[in-house]
Order: sequence, then structure tokens, then C-alpha cells
Amino acid sequence: MYFWVATICILTVFGFTGLSPKSAWAAPADQGKKAILVVSFGTTYEDTRKMTIEAVESKIRTEFPDYEVRRAFSSHKIIKVLKERDGIDVDTPEQALKRLKDDGYTTVAVQTLDVIPGVEYDYINRVVQKYKTEGAFKQIVMGRSLLYYMGQEDKPDDFKTVLHAFKTQLPASLKKDEAILVMAHGTPHPANAYYTVLQAKISQLGWKNVFVYTVEGTPMLEDVIPQLKANRIKKVTLVPFMLVAGDHANNDMAGSDKESHKSQLMEAGFKVETYLHGLGENTAIQDVYVNHLKEAMKTLQ
Repeated sequence: MYFWVATICILTVFGFTGLSPKSAWAAPADQGKKAILVVSFGTTYEDTRKMTIEAVESKIRTEFPDYEVRRAFSSHKIIKVLKERDGIDVDTPEQALKRLKDDGYTTVAVQTLDVIPGVEYDYINRVVQKYKTEGAFKQIVMGRSLLYYMGQEDKPDDFKTVLHAFKTQLPASLKKDEAILVMAHGTPHPANAYYTVLQAKISQLGWKNVFVYTVEGTPMLEDVIPQLKANRIKKVTLVPFMLVAGDHANNDMAGSDKESHKSQLMEAGFKVETYLHGLGENTAIQDVYVNHLKEAMKTLQ
């Protein structure tokens, strides 16, 4: 009897979040006004925005009902296009945090929807650190990008977690002459090395004929084509490894222009199929972002 009374008391005080990963996050009651700012690069494609960015935001609202959830884009160019073309106003990270401060929020958690901790991640982190240094909020924390830790020491392996989720988007099986080309963004930032790690983790998991390449980094498509030929591949499926299936996926990857990846591969003699769905549509990937946010918020008092 004492056990059940004590258990009920504990659950009453701390909530039921420890019993199920799907339970809503219960924040301490003394944090004042609480908000979550979800920051992505953004997209000008409305359909994919709804299925990816808005889907993640919706899941975060469900998981954190005690928090105000707001949006910011890190791409000023996309913000400008949406304003001029569609009359849609989206804040930059600086504007969004200033708005939260002016609205009296004292506890803020920022969750980036970046895939790797590259240029955009660094930009968001600098803004967050500025607000932290200035003491603009009682507490402010930031959740890590989709890929961050690699399983070193006591850290989780974000790569394997994400790849297991990503696998649900891939064909169930491949013939010996078939391959999957995973198109990542790429960057001049040192974090481009994450794509090398991604390829290594794919090999560790025993995935055959799955190759990573980038649009704006390394390796490029031209680096992968010789590997396809060496493995006697005849058919490839192009799959974007990006939050949204936006301009890079629709034009650079799957466009009809002769410079598109699809056209280049067809010119090289391969049969090509394309998969136009962003990572953000994957509910398991959405869960990874939510879990990264939960881990960051463990430091809140």
C-alpha cells in the first residue's frame, strides 16, 4: 500500500513523462513564461514546408503543451522571397528571440532542424550564445542538429539512430546491379566531414550499394559515378538527405535540365528513379529532433 501511495505522489509531482516516450513533456512550474523556438533553413516550397517543417513543429507542440512554440528561418533570402511573393512573414533567429524577450518569456529552448552542425547551425548557435551572455532570458538552451554525436565515449550515436530511421524511406531490397545515391547538401564548413562519417556508418551497418554525395561539398556526383561503374550498377535511385524536398531535390537532383543529377546519370548510361521526399516527412526523423530537444531541456531548472 505504501508503494502505491508513494508512486501516485511522485507521478502527481513529476508527471508521467518517464513512463512512455510518447507522453507530453511536463516542465517545472516555476519557469515563468516558456517558449520553444524551432529554427530551420526554411523553404519556398509550400507543400514540402507543410509536410516537413510544420510537421516537426506540430509534433513539438504536442510533446510540449506547456510551451509556446514559434518559428524562425535562418535563410534571410528565403524570408525575403516569402515576404515578397506570398506575403508571409517569418522571423530571423534574432528577430524571433527579441520578440520572445519583449513578450516576457523567461525560459527559451531553441531547436535547430539542421542536418549537420555546419554554417547555419553555427549562425543559430552564435545568436543563442549572444542572448545567453546578455542575460536576456532566465534560461536559454539549444538542441543539437540531426547529426552531431558519433557514439564516442558516453555520447549517443546520432548517425546510426538517423540511418535506422532513414532506412524506412529506402527500397526494401536491391538487386546486385542497383544502387541508392543519397544526395546531401554539402558545405565548405569543416562539418562537411560528417558526410564521410555518414558513408562510414552506412558501411558499418552492412548496407550494400548505398553511396553518399553532395550538391555543394564533397564527394560530388562525379566522384561517385566511377564507383557505380566499378560495381557494375545499371539502375540508381536518387534520394535526398535533406530536411525538405525543395530546390535542390526538385531541380539539382531530379530536374529535366541537362545539368541535373538525373540527366547526368542517364547520359552516363544508368536507369534513374527519383524519390522526392524530405527527411522531415519521416516520423522517425521527427522523433529524433524531439528527443534532441528533450535532452537539451534536461538542463532547465
